[in-house]
Amino acid sequence: MRKIVFLDAATVGTDVSLDPISGLGELVTYPYTAPEEVPERIRDCEVLIVNKVIIGKEQIDAAPRLKLICVAATGTNNVDIPYAASKGIPVKNAVGYSTESVVQITFSMVFSLVSKLPYFDSAVKSGKYSRGNSFTDVSECFYELKGKRYGIIGLGNIGTRVAQIAEAFGMEAVYCPTGGKPHSDKYRALSLEELLATSDVVSVHAPLNERTNNLITYDKIKLMKPSAYLLNMGRGGIINEADLVKALDQGLIAGAGIDVYTKEPLPADSPYLKLKNTSGIILTPHIGWASREARECLVRKIAENIRNN
Repeated sequence: MRKIVFLDAATVGTDVSLDPISGLGELVTYPYTAPEEVPERIRDCEVLIVNKVIIGKEQIDAAPRLKLICVAATGTNNVDIPYAASKGIPVKNAVGYSTESVVQITFSMVFSLVSKLPYFDSAVKSGKYSRGNSFTDVSECFYELKGKRYGIIGLGNIGTRVAQIAEAFGMEAVYCPTGGKPHSDKYRALSLEELLATSDVVSVHAPLNERTNNLITYDKIKLMKPSAYLLNMGRGGIINEADLVKALDQGLIAGAGIDVYTKEPLPADSPYLKLKNTSGIILTPHIGWASREARECLVRKIAENIRNN
């Protein structure tokens, strides 16, 4: 029976069963694995499953029986794929498992930010509404999404679904092709500069690579409307974190929603935790991918990758 080792199984949650995987061999799981623990834990495994654990030449060489690496995610930048290939070891990821989950969290942020829900919720719970003389509170202005432009950076599976939902709310969806070439017959491609300058909501749904690293800096944010919102649901390094904080503190844009960070978990000295005014930003702990349904689908896809190898 082949030995399957999952080095950071806690990342998929304890509420999701690993039975689809355990039925394919002897499954050994570790909640988390420190770098120095990797070689010993994988030395006799044939199938290795990792989410964020780094697997490079040293780690691969420590597992002479290794025949397959499964990444419990879409991105594979934590694995040295060329070296694995040189050893005849395929690397398989999971594609499309989290689309609906990411889109749901994206629009949860959009609605909360644009409609100023945290402020209005606080107005009632703090007693401010009760102390007032009016049946309503119009001290904070919010706008309707209908008729506005939604700019998408990265029109893959997730970006396309975001565009569809934006259209359902009467928005015009446009995109910036991070690969450099337009690839959609339905949605209009714009340069990054035009997309930022003309969109009312902008969200990032791109992978982190040489084209997207540090893509959105202070100078790019300055192009945006003062009433616009910027969301990052892709990878942390795509938006310069210090530059975004500077722009928010200066009131260059209305707000931001961030689910991914350059370093995760978020370090205590992160620029985001030094914001002067946090009312215009929503920060979530990389949860966009993590609905229960998405995590269950992820496990099934990992099992399928093992079964088909």
